[in-house]
Amino acid sequence: MHFDIAIVGGGHAGIEAAVISAKRGFKTALISLDKNKIGLMSCNPAIGGLAKGQLVREIDALGGVMGKIIDEAGIHFKMLNTSKGPAVQSPRAQADRSFYAQVAQKHIAAHNNIKVIEDMAVEILVEKNSAVGLVLLNNKKLFADRVVLTAGTFLNGVIHVGTHNLKAGRAGDLPSVGITESLQRYGFKSGRLKTGTPPRIHKDSLDYTKLEIQKPDDVPQPFSYSTDGINRAQVNCFITYTNEETHNILRTGFDRSPMFTGRIKGMGPRYCPSIEDKIDRFADKNRHQLFLEPEGYNSDEIYVNGFSTSLPGEVQEKAIKKVPGLENAEILRLGYAVDYDFFPPDQLVNTLETKKIKNLYFAGQINGTSGYEEAAAQGLMAGLNATLSLQNESPFILKRSEAYIGVLIDDLINKIHAEPYRMFTSRAEFRLLLRQDNADLRLMDYAKKFGVLDEKAEQKLVLRRNHIQKITDSVLPKKIDPTRFNMFGKDLQSSLLKQTVTIEELLRRPELRLQELLDRLEIKNDFIKSSILDVEYSVKYKGYLERQEALIKKFNKMEEKRIPENLDFLSIESLSAEAREKLNKIKPKSLGQASRISGVRHSDLSILMIYIEKYLREKVSRETV
Repeated sequence: MHFDIAIVGGGHAGIEAAVISAKRGFKTALISLDKNKIGLMSCNPAIGGLAKGQLVREIDALGGVMGKIIDEAGIHFKMLNTSKGPAVQSPRAQADRSFYAQVAQKHIAAHNNIKVIEDMAVEILVEKNSAVGLVLLNNKKLFADRVVLTAGTFLNGVIHVGTHNLKAGRAGDLPSVGITESLQRYGFKSGRLKTGTPPRIHKDSLDYTKLEIQKPDDVPQPFSYSTDGINRAQVNCFITYTNEETHNILRTGFDRSPMFTGRIKGMGPRYCPSIEDKIDRFADKNRHQLFLEPEGYNSDEIYVNGFSTSLPGEVQEKAIKKVPGLENAEILRLGYAVDYDFFPPDQLVNTLETKKIKNLYFAGQINGTSGYEEAAAQGLMAGLNATLSLQNESPFILKRSEAYIGVLIDDLINKIHAEPYRMFTSRAEFRLLLRQDNADLRLMDYAKKFGVLDEKAEQKLVLRRNHIQKITDSVLPKKIDPTRFNMFGKDLQSSLLKQTVTIEELLRRPELRLQELLDRLEIKNDFIKSSILDVEYSVKYKGYLERQEALIKKFNKMEEKRIPENLDFLSIESLSAEAREKLNKIKPKSLGQASRISGVRHSDLSILMIYIEKYLREKVSRETV
């Protein structure tokens, strides 16, 4: 068996890597332990959320499929943070868990050049320091010019419930054994991380009269730019809270908790802690919020979001029955923790190719990340860069100023991570420019360049840009006299005009919206909503946007200052010891990248700049001689 690209793992990262490879015309192998579990959501059946929604929109704009899958399988769509500014608004959707996997498998099956192979990869085949394929079970060999590892939580995975443990990648699935040991033989460093999942309870065992209803949006907003609308019925989610009685029962299991007794060595996600971790760390809080989320239209299971736990089963059952509305809860599946191997991502370059072995790429939780969206973004970028490498084309690197995906990968390779990495809006310093609503304007030109932009999305992009231009050129300069505006100004709680102004000047008032002005002023238009909003944000946040653009120019200057590949950081004694160690470990390609490495100070950068200039002068002198 010989393929252009072989991808290990059928989770969110593997799906994106396989599809982008196939879209670009490459013969692709997708190795999965069970083809019927490709795309199966191991934890919360939801896509998006704060900052994560931005990632999904970017994946879609770049030709990925996560947005399309959730649009087809979503059962509860919600735009988060609508009361706040556009930079922190994010889409989220609850999914029909089993149907999501079916839709994902449909997207894989749609490509004739993807071959799904049900097997386990146990070793990386390496020749002359380059990956050339994989060893599967029973010593079968699969050859490939590029290999992408997206093994998720399966690498030597162990599930924990109380004092019991079981070798597994997730409930019901075997772990992946052999890959870690194979990589360690080539000098890779690995570690252990932990994640967890809550119990699932029967939907008919809830007392809905005691629960707060969380309704979906009246008009669901799709994730994918190719989706025209979400027309099927949506379901409600629900909210309840733990209490002191719940907490006291949970504490009775602490002496058997694998977290507290040391059986789990890996660090878990700090921003998504288990319920036992919450009540231990935040002992002053007498309650914690729980979201009760249906797992599908035809599923009996309710996901108890916020109650992730690995405590003994009897403790889980007693504690959950003390939560209002869950007094008669029937647990269908216990919560559990899983710890697994990962490889610190400072062992990668910014294409997600490994430094030690050429043509080998890592994507997803193998890099120490948390979340479906972060995994999918890495899978897309690893798969895309693997195809570009096959064509001997320049790699595709997104800057921090271009996309959340750029922030994600830059953070991964430049910082030391002691816990699973999760994306937040606060991590993106240019978040006002990187909104969820403008991912198409920012990134679709790349998708077109790589031949992965579908025709429908391209047509929408052209129309959107045309409308933005028309509004900017024809609508914003229109002059409005006081008489015309004052007829409705009070209704909009806006102060009256005393002189003629343009619509752009009016729009700078925080209380006024462009769509409302167009309607009230009876300006005939057929502009699409997204174009209207984009122009509105450009006007209202003009000052902030200009400041961010100025920062980007400074940022890009640092990125353009290249560091010679063979510069010996260890020999620069005037650098701090920590800087020498970190720079030598990560080997940044630019001064900008060096500035983002944890432990490298401003004084180190000044010294580094002097040495770069000295190195280049000496190089010119040698070449002249």
